[in-house]
Amino acid sequence: MIIEKNGFIHHVFFWLKNPESKEDLSELIAGLQKLSKAPTIKDFHIGQPANTNRDVIDTTYAASWLLLFENAEDQDVYQTDTVHLKFIEECSHLWSKVVVYDTVGV
Repeated sequence: MIIEKNGFIHHVFFWLKNPESKEDLSELIAGLQKLSKAPTIKDFHIGQPANTNRDVIDTTYAASWLLLFENAEDQDVYQTDTVHLKFIEECSHLWSKVVVYDTVGV
């Protein structure tokens, strides 16, 4: 999907407290799948590090969550949506670090 120029991309990277735990990763992914039901999300992608190896690539994270929104206002609504807040409540015990990259079109 091509996002419009006024679109908003929200990309979240998660590092697990127990990086070797397949159960914790599965629980996080299940939580993200529930979170995808938030109504202002235009499209989403749940990912894991690809098997690529170059100096500029960081593969230390466990999962990524890429969201496309129509605009920044929809992303603002998402931040306080009960589905998002419930995800944080239910899954925050799984991660040790979260990094977010938000971008808008140029």
